[in-house]
Amino acid sequence: MSFKGAHFPKEVILYAVFFYLRYGMSYRDLEEIMAERGVKLDHATLNRWVSRYVGLVADASRYKKRPADRSWCMDETYVKVKGEWVYLYRAIDKHGKTLDFMLSKRRNKAAATKFFARALGANGLPRKIVIDKSGANTAGIKAINKMLKGFGCPVPIEMVRRKYLNNIIEQDHRFIKRRIRPMLGFKSFDSAASALAGIELVNMIRKGQFTPGLRPFQQFAQLAGQTDLQFN
Repeated sequence: MSFKGAHFPKEVILYAVFFYLRYGMSYRDLEEIMAERGVKLDHATLNRWVSRYVGLVADASRYKKRPADRSWCMDETYVKVKGEWVYLYRAIDKHGKTLDFMLSKRRNKAAATKFFARALGANGLPRKIVIDKSGANTAGIKAINKMLKGFGCPVPIEMVRRKYLNNIIEQDHRFIKRRIRPMLGFKSFDSAASALAGIELVNMIRKGQFTPGLRPFQQFAQLAGQTDLQFN
């Protein structure tokens, strides 16, 4: 990741972005915290940092997390952007480890199929996927199984449609919901996608999906390709 053109040291940028994503605060709250540490910047700058850097770190992390179980749970939750509801698709394994996520303007077969294909690309082939009784998600898994059959995969992904079995991911949604509440809504789809990707990433760090033993910020900086920072 390049910090060329930034007017602040990269450690300041990464610290500010990490703490914004990890803890329940607004940009103005973080502006005050940074000022207490002798760093004067405004909330608009913090917003730009999140939009510019977070998506890059999240994309780099998708293939670096530890292997997950082959039994998955998938569901979507609602997020408000510019006063309208959009859909955050999420998947975790049976142990609660995050597999993948995707923000979508639509909740239909095409969106579900795209999400499943994305999750398979980063995590390999699951043995089964637990979903609720959503028709769109059912159609998405069927579309993926049809594609897999075309590629010569002899065993389809087992689909389990039991809402009560999906309680584990319903509980996992709560961390995301709790974290976005202080943000007071998103102004654009792109900014929402970037911030949510970062929140999911720090949640995966919290779950120990990368390098257990290192402090959370150290892991975040490493995923950003910054191994030369001083962690005091």
